[in-house]
Amino acid sequence: MSKNLVFIIMDSCRFDSYKAARTPNMDRIGAGERRYAYASWTSPSHYTYLMGMIPHDSPQGVFASEVYKKDFVKWVDRLGIDGLSFKSFVPQLSLPKVLQDQGYRTVARVSMPVLNPTSHLNRHFDDYKLMANHNDFAGMVKEIEFDEDEPSFHFLNLGETHYPYMLEPGSLPHVSGVHGVFKRMDDELGKQSEDKFFDDEQMKSLHQQQIKTVEYVDTVLEGLIAKAPVNTHFIITADHGECFGENGYFGHGPIVHEKVLEVPFLEGIKR
Repeated sequence: MSKNLVFIIMDSCRFDSYKAARTPNMDRIGAGERRYAYASWTSPSHYTYLMGMIPHDSPQGVFASEVYKKDFVKWVDRLGIDGLSFKSFVPQLSLPKVLQDQGYRTVARVSMPVLNPTSHLNRHFDDYKLMANHNDFAGMVKEIEFDEDEPSFHFLNLGETHYPYMLEPGSLPHVSGVHGVFKRMDDELGKQSEDKFFDDEQMKSLHQQQIKTVEYVDTVLEGLIAKAPVNTHFIITADHGECFGENGYFGHGPIVHEKVLEVPFLEGIKR
């Protein structure tokens, strides 16, 4: 029987935050490595993952087309489904569609409003939900169900590792999210932003806080591993990284910097 698949994206988690964290439960799944995201922002990165792509290792001396083909063929090894190839993914270029065709129940739980169910990312999911709480990996785990007779694909976007890294509202200077920007754009057109840039100490503190959120995610992960049937295949990664003051940058998105593309990647099977 095909394996269950759990695909976890720690939103905005850069590689060295994962590396500095204590992650005994992630370590049970596999050894983490530095990979690179295909995009610097949430929506395009998740779209790429839902195509069946994974973060790349930036190989030299190879054609990009060969990297893509190997990515798609890798799903045969992950799930034990013979015959999967790039041809299996066209024309939809959709991992959930391929898995639906193989009899999988496809489920998504997301934390970021830009991934909400009215977006095109909702296609080919049997059950797709934006969590009411930005930091509710524990709630996702509580809702997840596995069926002995039906393999399932669980695609999880976690907000805990995203700004403000589970800190209490008001504990940091305000930074507008994308929806806040859109709502205020007409009112503030031509006006100077009120957001004040973080100083070096705040940047260091925020980086340490992201490390703590990775450790929190790892503690919640223990319950999900316990709940998952034997042979469930786990993938844990991030959609992009984050800058914490490097070269005068904070955050991600319209930023060209290596730290925005560096992400952790690990995968393995529950034995």
